[in-house]
Amino acid sequence: MNQTITADVRLLSASHPHITKHTSIFSLVVSSFIALAGVAVILIALDLDQSASTLCMSLLTIGTILFLLALYRFFWRSKEMVYLPTGSSVKGGCCYLDIDHLQQMQELLERGEFESLKNIPIKMSGNARLDYMVSKDGKFAAAQLYRFIPYTYEPFSRVYYYTEADSASFARRLNTGIF
Repeated sequence: MNQTITADVRLLSASHPHITKHTSIFSLVVSSFIALAGVAVILIALDLDQSASTLCMSLLTIGTILFLLALYRFFWRSKEMVYLPTGSSVKGGCCYLDIDHLQQMQELLERGEFESLKNIPIKMSGNARLDYMVSKDGKFAAAQLYRFIPYTYEPFSRVYYYTEADSASFARRLNTGIF
């Protein structure tokens, strides 16, 4: 079946009214502690006697790495996606399947009936990819299928959104590794 999907409709770029990005307070607190530890190690290194230059340089290196790690966490890792109705964080990922099962998986995603087992195994690599987002509480899920066209994965299906029981069923199937 020849499927034409626009390239700008991808799971991670698609917007949903109940998904928003928030700053994680926990991540900010952890980043702050790492930065303080890095600054403390640098100050200790600067206060040491210069005769122990190997120790001093090692501590300066460790302190700098800690401080840079904190900056990275603060600016790039402090955002998280949240499902607004429940306030649960949303995590994304991908899994692979054989290209032979792509049409069957699309039909399964269309119907949203994940309780009926179709024996579509999830693999570590393959010519078809399933991108997903699932909330921690299992109240929201989103999925999209991609097929491998030489050098890249192209969208094969639209983005499917599930809530409540459907999303919980999707998350269970994802955890078992067989749809």
